[in-house]
This record gives sequence, C-alpha cells and structure tokens, in this order.
Amino acid sequence: MRKLIFTAVAAMFLLSGCAQVISEEMMKTVDMGISFEKLRENPDSLLGKRVLLGGTIAAARNTKDGGELEIVQFNLERNGVPEDTFHSAGRFIAVSTDFLDPLIYQPGRMATLVGEVKGKKVMPLDEVDYTYPVVAIREIHLWKPIEDTKGYPYPTPGFYNYDPYYWGYTPGPYWYRPPGPVFKRY
Repeated sequence: MRKLIFTAVAAMFLLSGCAQVISEEMMKTVDMGISFEKLRENPDSLLGKRVLLGGTIAAARNTKDGGELEIVQFNLERNGVPEDTFHSAGRFIAVSTDFLDPLIYQPGRMATLVGEVKGKKVMPLDEVDYTYPVVAIREIHLWKPIEDTKGYPYPTPGFYNYDPYYWGYTPGPYWYRPPGPVFKRY
C-alpha cells in the first residue's frame, strides 16, 4: 500500500513539472502542424488558424484600437518556455483589443501565447521594411525571470579547489571578491 501511495505522489510531482502553461482547452484549438517558418512565409494562407508561439518581447505599443506586442520568436521547450538561445526565425506582432501595460509587458520578458492568425503587417525595423505575421492573442503567459545574484560562496568550487583570489590576484581581502555568475531560472 505504501508503495502504491509513493508511486502516485511521485507521478503527480513528475507530471506537474511538465505541465503546460496554456490551458488544455486552448491547446486543443491549436494547429500544431504550423511552424513559425511556415507562418512567416505566407501568413495570409493561414488566416483564422490558431498557433502556439513564444519568444522575447521587443516592444509594447498601445493605440486607440488596443495593444500590440512585437515579439522576437524563439522555439518552445516541451513545457512551453521559450528557449533562451541566439537563434530566431524572425519577429511577429501579437495584437489585443485590450490595453497592454508596457510596465507589465516589458521588453526582454519572455512570453508564450496562443494566437489566431490575422495576416501580415509591414513596418520599418531599423532601416528596412519588415513583414511581420500578425496574430490575435487568445491566451498568453508571461514568464517571470528569477535571478539569483548570490554567486559562489568562498572558496571557489572546482576540481582542485583552486582560488585565484586567495593568491592575491585581486586587491584587498577575500570579502572584496566579486560575486560569481548570475543564474537565471524560468
């Protein structure tokens, strides 16, 4: 009996770790066969289809008709988190009839969304005219970055427990030592 309870609890924790951030009902409406590359090539042929997209917000603008987000697309991991990589297939515009507060939808924040394809929009990006696929937001999830700036404790971890700060490579005593790297988790 204990083994059965332990297995059920373990399975519950494992499944919750892989949970999607978009609701199940909304995920059922998404056409998973549409990649961002296909959307970018010909958005007019996919009008009305729902797509799952994600990336980093580049800009948030509001007009009298509602808000729009300019998002740099990144592929999504299994749990819906945009991959924090240097490879993107382009940008897209996510529109809403609601006001999108620029303080909440800040540039640099990652987002995952389900959107309905509405076509394309040509706008200037630096000195070129860029064609953005446009999607209407049906459901969106913003990722909150968690930064841990503590760094490494003294002494520096390593295979040989070598600490360059101990040997005088920085001025002053070890408590003036700079913190270690910043870790980001989403």
